[in-house]
Amino acid sequence: MGLVDKIFGEKRSFTTKGRTINYIDLEEYIEKTPEEEKTAERFVKVGEITKYEDLKEIKDYIYAGNLMLIDFSPLADEEVTLKRITDELKKVAEDVNGDIAGIGNNLMIVTPKGVKIDRRKIRGSVF
Repeated sequence: MGLVDKIFGEKRSFTTKGRTINYIDLEEYIEKTPEEEKTAERFVKVGEITKYEDLKEIKDYIYAGNLMLIDFSPLADEEVTLKRITDELKKVAEDVNGDIAGIGNNLMIVTPKGVKIDRRKIRGSVF
């Protein structure tokens, strides 16, 4: 058994038109995903806001105790909408006793209770 077999499992094969085709059946890995998700208490979710209405689903994830990394680059030029969204997310962070911070120009992070954001950047020379 080779390294690839150890990682992905055994290859399967079928023959068509005199040729043998080898493949890895990924179906067995898909079935394991929901079971693995049940073991974690919190998740880091990545979301993108393209319109104000997208905010509801993102707020639901935060209220469920997840950490959200939000890309708002599609709305970067819409100052009024972006201000409304930012104000709403600040209220959500306050509601859950979490934290909120901007990352760069187009990303925002919102954390649940018990997770605070350290706003100091870690530089390579620190390690």
